Amino acid sequence: MRILVTGATGFVGRRLVASLLDAGHDVSVLVRDASSADLPPGVTVVEGDLLELGGYRLVGGGVDADTDADADEEGDERATETLTSVLSALDVEAAYYLVHSMQSGSDFEERDRRAARHFTRAASEAGVRRVVYLGGLGEDRDRLSPHLQSRREVEHILGTGTFDLTTLRAAIIIGDGSASFEVIRQLSKRLPVMVTPRWVDTECQPIAIDDVVAYLVGVLDAPETAGGTFQIGGPDVLTYGEVLTRVADHLGRGTRLFSVPVLTPRLSSYWVSLVTDVPTSVARPLVEGMKNPVVVSDHSIERYVDVEPTSFDDAVTRALGVESPAEDVAVAVDESESGDGADDGQTGLESSANPTEN
Repeated sequence: MRILVTGATGFVGRRLVASLLDAGHDVSVLVRDASSADLPPGVTVVEGDLLELGGYRLVGGGVDADTDADADEEGDERATETLTSVLSALDVEAAYYLVHSMQSGSDFEERDRRAARHFTRAASEAGVRRVVYLGGLGEDRDRLSPHLQSRREVEHILGTGTFDLTTLRAAIIIGDGSASFEVIRQLSKRLPVMVTPRWVDTECQPIAIDDVVAYLVGVLDAPETAGGTFQIGGPDVLTYGEVLTRVADHLGRGTRLFSVPVLTPRLSSYWVSLVTDVPTSVARPLVEGMKNPVVVSDHSIERYVDVEPTSFDDAVTRALGVESPAEDVAVAVDESESGDGADDGQTGLESSANPTEN
């Protein structure tokens, strides 16, 4: 199948691209800067930025769709037509949408909104048949964090396209390179005693990165999932406090938690940024997302995609397998790039999954 992956250089995207290639698919990737993207051999590279009105380019493929960018509706439309022409030239049948903003700030919703609209229009006009979106768990009846709300809005925008949209919703993704997991790892390693906000009592259902990729690839082989929304998670439901203490156990360190009600998300994010390598602009949306329970309540995906779930402890063991005992691994987060450890190919957008994450 001819597939386009957006967010291909992010935490989830890198692993997804490799799995799609292994499965024999014809894979294209959308990146912001082809010259700096570290991509595996065998992929076709599309250079462009979903946030900008400038042109998109099929690198080395004989299609040059550059256009002048005007800051009006006409320019906006021309830019979308440019992406359409590239998708049409590639004859893309299915696409993965793995980008979202990870920074705090007043305009991240508009960035998410604009990118999703550009993509939806282009994919529809190019005749893309299926799109798979990785969003975040969380009940709509709850007061969702701003970033979770934005995920839902992106989901709605993608749903207006002519293609069949499959949405997978996940909680914390456990793996080397996950911003959420790196925060947990560093806190567990550096602090034997933690004064924590109330969110440590919130339940979550972490999932291993390998399982996420297996679901993402698997839904393409399950036509019954076209047009559906599904929840994915690992076999263990834990509080965030239990997540912290169990990771500490894996690191051979004891951690004691003392929960206090006065720590706001803002204060908590400052605290996280002080004791970890994660900047406040990234820590705040991570902390805000942790106030919402993110537990699977619908297991219908299991009828269509067979994935042997990885236990939390096994997922942590794999994620910690590359750790140096002598020093911490800095989170590869840039405030202008992705929130889960890599450039996502879209300016100011993060690749990967979940509101608390990714």
